[in-house]
Amino acid sequence: MAVYTEVPDEDLTRFLAEYDAGRLLSFKGIAEGVENTNYIVHTDRGSFILTLYEKRVDPKDLPFFLGLMEHLSGKGVTCPLPMHDRQGRSLGTLCGRPAALMTFLEGVWVRRPAVGHCRSLGTTLAAMHKAALDYPGERTNALSVEDWRPIFAAVADRADTLQAGLAAEMEAELTYLEANWPQDLPLGVIHADLFPDNVFFLNSRLSGLIDFYFACRDALAYDIAVCLNAWCFEPDLSFNVTKARAMLTAYADRRPLTTAEAAALPLLARGAAMRFFVTRLYDWLNHPPGAFVRPKDPLEYARRIRFHRSVGSAGEYGLD
Repeated sequence: MAVYTEVPDEDLTRFLAEYDAGRLLSFKGIAEGVENTNYIVHTDRGSFILTLYEKRVDPKDLPFFLGLMEHLSGKGVTCPLPMHDRQGRSLGTLCGRPAALMTFLEGVWVRRPAVGHCRSLGTTLAAMHKAALDYPGERTNALSVEDWRPIFAAVADRADTLQAGLAAEMEAELTYLEANWPQDLPLGVIHADLFPDNVFFLNSRLSGLIDFYFACRDALAYDIAVCLNAWCFEPDLSFNVTKARAMLTAYADRRPLTTAEAAALPLLARGAAMRFFVTRLYDWLNHPPGAFVRPKDPLEYARRIRFHRSVGSAGEYGLD
């Protein structure tokens, strides 16, 4: 269960008193998520999400994240809306942690996305990118191509305990990505972590996006590459081109890709897979005994890297 900070009832009651959110009725930790502590809070005025930001989140980045959610919400992109306290602040402190109270977003995430889910995601991702074009906040991607090698280097000597030859293979892959990473692609604010558990649906309708805590300014097409990795592989790790075509076509209908973006997509997909491979590898090999959160298998992303390495053009992902 991803509740790293236990919140006593009396502390939460005092925290809520700073907001026009009503009287506390109940609250419960949310098991999903690996970065922060989350609670669902019920008051006599409704339901809210309380997030306590843990040590892996830089407090200096929080105004960017919270401001982005307010900006997107104002542009019609459904996402949690940070509540402001009686002093007009969207960020407070609870149990020694930075904390924010947000509106509750109805919906559930889908464990096995279908083609229709992927199509809806493509439409919403393009809408999010366009809505954020005039967001003034600035945050560099802290997990971009130049950041992957230091993470990998910290555990490279143990990588072969997962699979023989893995360290040398990924060392060569990093060298290739660093030498060939696309430049001068259209930039904007991206989500950078839009996995299925960060996208809510009500029945078959996409009801909103959550968890913007990796958002940053980077190549827009890189966000698409993250989604190809997260949404278009089946449980056996085979690539589903029908899902990818639906996602890419829906995205392009709302925001057409440039020629350079389409040409770069296979390399961006390799890089996006590498980003999640190195962070998962690090967490896997540094997993503390007895921790609540089970680390995710990095080899799933090693296999994705190998697949993207074989792709010659965006047409093989279904992009016309």
